[in-house]
Amino acid sequence: MAPNVGEILLRSGELNAEQLERAHRERDRSGQPLSEMLLRLGYCDEEQLQRALAESLGIPSPEPDTLAPDAEALALLPATLAQKHQLVPLTRQNGSLTVALSEPLNLTALDDVRLATGLQPQPVYADADTIRRLLMECYNDDEEAEEEDVSVVQEGEDNVVELQRLAREALVVRLVNNILRDAVRHRASDVHIESFEDRVQLRFRVDGVLHEFSPPPQRMVPAVISRIKILADLDIAERRLPQDGRIRMHVMGHDVDIRVSIVPTLHGEAVVMRLLDQSSTRLDLTDLGFEGNDRKLFEHLIRRPYGMLLVTGPTGSGKTTTLYAALKRIYTGEKKIITIEDPVEYQFSGVNQIQVREQIGLTFSRGLRSIVRQDPDIIMVGEIRDGETADIAVHAALTGHMVFSTLHTNDAPGAISRLMDMGVEAYLAASSVDAVMAQRLARHLCPDCLEEYAPAPEERRLMAEELGSEPPETLQQGSGCSRCRFTGYSGRIGLFEMMVMTSELRQLVMDQASAGQLRTVAQQQGMKTLRQDGWRKVLAGQTTIEEVLRVTTEDD
Repeated sequence: MAPNVGEILLRSGELNAEQLERAHRERDRSGQPLSEMLLRLGYCDEEQLQRALAESLGIPSPEPDTLAPDAEALALLPATLAQKHQLVPLTRQNGSLTVALSEPLNLTALDDVRLATGLQPQPVYADADTIRRLLMECYNDDEEAEEEDVSVVQEGEDNVVELQRLAREALVVRLVNNILRDAVRHRASDVHIESFEDRVQLRFRVDGVLHEFSPPPQRMVPAVISRIKILADLDIAERRLPQDGRIRMHVMGHDVDIRVSIVPTLHGEAVVMRLLDQSSTRLDLTDLGFEGNDRKLFEHLIRRPYGMLLVTGPTGSGKTTTLYAALKRIYTGEKKIITIEDPVEYQFSGVNQIQVREQIGLTFSRGLRSIVRQDPDIIMVGEIRDGETADIAVHAALTGHMVFSTLHTNDAPGAISRLMDMGVEAYLAASSVDAVMAQRLARHLCPDCLEEYAPAPEERRLMAEELGSEPPETLQQGSGCSRCRFTGYSGRIGLFEMMVMTSELRQLVMDQASAGQLRTVAQQQGMKTLRQDGWRKVLAGQTTIEEVLRVTTEDD
């Protein structure tokens, strides 16, 4: 008897026994198929499931490099049909046609192949990236010859109607959906589509690093961008000015909020889509990477009845995620929490959330003034950007409110100087700020391919200097495997630098001491720097020396 999907995933190590047992219980309770339950619980992704389905059905899964479509097979299937169902004919043998596809149970696709060719389709499994690569390589010339396919769109207002038509073509709709589906499957935070003179570049930012993926054909990019504009409710005719929009979609069982930014470039428009996966984001302090004592200290700080906690770092360093994890930890029905954000990144039941809308005059400062009159216990300000917002936030912290907010500074001591640069008086900054925490996100080592290695002497010397003790002779790194796309990393972990305001530090702020002086005293009082926290996580086998240096270099 052939093994089922759960047994196959268990055997391959992509699923553990406890997860499989829970999936069976949920399947029995709901009556839904096991495969659907595994996806819903987040125990596997679409690609893993499709590969396991293929194996359970006895469908071959050859290595991608061995897939070589021959000319006779390609000539049997129109490009439009191959693109529509994302499949590639490989070989013809007697009365059958071997086709590669990423959904082995797509009976509609197999029926269409049978009707179009008169041959019996024999499916083999290939992942979606491989299918798109083969389609690009095999059908590019055919696409140019087919009248029904997408044609080059020239610049000019006369082509708006044509762009609208093309953007709604099934092929374009499917292509955009596939890009978003792949982005979710690879846990991408951002999707970049960029046009150059001789090529198109599609990149996903995964764990903070950009990776290239198979792009759409260059001649289809205007239609693809138009499709994205339609989804984001943007002006499809405007190709000379930047535009920003938002899309809310349900992708592979995930509720995804997408922020869209489109800017004109020399060779067309560049698109960046930031993906916020509401259903997979884990807002728990235990998941952020705090060491034991740091987490206890942070939990103590966020439970104070009033004051201000600032989180600093560059864009994409996880500041908002940290603050929402803090709100989740302290939320009770006895507290009123109001946030003002641009944009609202997480939807939190029980919390009043306000979206900044500068075009109608709802700015951070104006919204914050109104929030204070709403009798809140806790206020979260998405970002302190100007002096007026800073002044209102400081006074709110001094009048019985707990204020959480973020600033764009490189380190914790620099946040105090930034507040004073915005016009906040030194005595107000000293009185209102309870703590400042700087953070970065480093890639986490993949747990499936860990191996020991000996770091270079200069790396050990640097760690010894900054830790004050000799590191071990061997550390851990990821060798690279299919689970982590051979990067050696999977997920990210936070590096933290927490400066708690003591009486001595408050006096230094009153005396308008420099950020460097604040840093020196804070370290004397026990503050661990970002780099030192990074070294602790290297020693714990959570990340690597290269990652720590990559995300903290600017802090030297």
